[in-house]
Amino acid sequence: MSFGNAGEFGGWCVVRDKFEEDLDALLSLLFQNLDKEAQVKLSRLRDRLVQLHRENVVKINHSVMELVCARYLVERGYDVQVEWPLDGVLTCDLFAVKGYGSLIAEIETGFVPPEHALDPSGYLAARIASKIVRYSGYAGKFALGIPPYYVLQFPSVFAKPPRERKPSELEEVKGLCDRYYHNPPVNLAEIRNARVHAVYVVDVDCGVVREVDPEVYVKRNSSV
Repeated sequence: MSFGNAGEFGGWCVVRDKFEEDLDALLSLLFQNLDKEAQVKLSRLRDRLVQLHRENVVKINHSVMELVCARYLVERGYDVQVEWPLDGVLTCDLFAVKGYGSLIAEIETGFVPPEHALDPSGYLAARIASKIVRYSGYAGKFALGIPPYYVLQFPSVFAKPPRERKPSELEEVKGLCDRYYHNPPVNLAEIRNARVHAVYVVDVDCGVVREVDPEVYVKRNSSV
């Protein structure tokens, strides 16, 4: 909480954090045509993100996409958590459960850190591949959420069923991941069994998600 020029409080003016203001503005959009129970669920996720922001764990551009994705999943009958720990190392962006089924969604904005300014494409492809391999085994389904303006880069092998993957394709993915992520390294069995079940195109402006089949997404963007 900071102090400024809005609302009197003991001679000072209390101003809500801009992060909170942005989440609340988004919720007003997401609440449209949503029942009360679903609104309560999204409000709880909003509070969780606010707390994490105060701990300097999350950023606004990532958090708004999580909330839009959460609404999409809640509407489809999932119970959703954000920033959910999977083990002592990994934390997923969204973990959703419906009945006996589970789903993990990871948000990708296309951010490239300065140290990879000279190899952004390789870095992003390796990051996506590594996420698919490391996270997809923790749930029955795995999805990647992206903004409409970002062309997702991930090896097309992950759009194939495991039985159709060639050893040379697995080795290629391992080489890509090992170039950037080697603590711990991924193994060929993990790569063989990893899978992307959906790509979520997350339109924050309109508060909607468009789900795309990964194979269709790869074919559509292969020439980009």
